[in-house]
Amino acid sequence: MGKSEIKKIIDYVLVKLLKNDSDILEIDINERTISHRFAVYLEKYFDDWSVDCEYNRDHDNKKTLNIDPSSIETNDTNAQTVFPDIIVHKRRTDENLLVIEMKKSTNTNSDNRDKDIKKLRAFKRELNYQFAVFINIGVDDNSGKNTVEFIEV
Repeated sequence: MGKSEIKKIIDYVLVKLLKNDSDILEIDINERTISHRFAVYLEKYFDDWSVDCEYNRDHDNKKTLNIDPSSIETNDTNAQTVFPDIIVHKRRTDENLLVIEMKKSTNTNSDNRDKDIKKLRAFKRELNYQFAVFINIGVDDNSGKNTVEFIEV
């Protein structure tokens, strides 16, 4: 599966999310809720893969990345375990296809975006994800105005 096919799927899922779940976008609901709904629709295009939200395992170990721990916000006391918003992978293997970080358009803190971009680059570099994508999802008055950015190392 190539980049153009992944992009088409993501674009279609964003349209489906807006069509079926416009209410959660219009009221600027929690980012995790939006990510979950996105993952539900995404899953239909990846029959042979697992689509997971906030998945923090690499095989049987906690998923960690070699990045500045202070730049990652987690519930972890040592702040090194990472929880990507959405991943497409084969559990308990090294087969990692796609990692997605999402931010709502109402989250205008550029530091948060920068942290997500660093995480995405580390996922590609250290865990060999084929594709890393940052999605700025339009909510509230910007509902339906999304940007999709493929991140390279």
